[in-house]
Amino acid sequence: MRLTVLGSSGSCGGPGRPASGYLLSVPGEQPVVMDFGPGVLGALQQHTDPNGVAIMLSHLHADHCLDLPGLMVWRRFAPVPATSRTRLIGPTGTGERIGAASSEYPGQIDDVNDTFTVHAWTQGTPVEVGGLTVTPTRVSHPPETYGLRVVAPSGKVLAYSGDTGVCDGLVSLARDADVFLCEASWTHDPANRPPGLHLSGTEAGEMATAAGAKSLLLTHIPPWTDQDAIVAEASTTYSGPISVAVPGRALDIV
Repeated sequence: MRLTVLGSSGSCGGPGRPASGYLLSVPGEQPVVMDFGPGVLGALQQHTDPNGVAIMLSHLHADHCLDLPGLMVWRRFAPVPATSRTRLIGPTGTGERIGAASSEYPGQIDDVNDTFTVHAWTQGTPVEVGGLTVTPTRVSHPPETYGLRVVAPSGKVLAYSGDTGVCDGLVSLARDADVFLCEASWTHDPANRPPGLHLSGTEAGEMATAAGAKSLLLTHIPPWTDQDAIVAEASTTYSGPISVAVPGRALDIV
């Protein structure tokens, strides 16, 4: 399984850094994009044909899903349009959320069913997509939000936190993961963050340690947060390898 970071900025895009989006690929299988925030469609074009991907969403906040209206334009109107629908898996209401963003008329919903086959996650129920087995786990973040445990054909595991505060579900989904792709949006100073909405660097390290994750890949660091401070915090609570998700980085999880 190859993980390619398309975007990793938290809460909004940053200079040269799209919001959340990660390309997962297994040889001979359909590529899958995990989250599709602003800027991800442009980054995706550097790696594969956007018509050929399936999509998984952790939740429906704008920074995780609102480049999908652009993908609908691509699939409908590019010189070689898509000839079949592709899978879009997400929380309850995904089709309506994307349709509302895509509609050119206020208060109306664009019907996305011409381009997507929409499926809703069911807590704890695995889904097969792109040669991967993906199990969603509810985490602590408004609105309905899932962390995703992704198992490759080799048995290697990528755990993705989605957006979350500290919770038992996060530790469960990241248990013994080979790579824990974990958000860390704030430094640990309570004055810098609302409680329970996102993780600090300190908390990301604590969650990785509690889960026994083999490596920690920090992501969702907003443009206003000091990346070096996040890494330094995480290193005080987690002793394994720590790195930062940078757009364009590719990691083979083998």
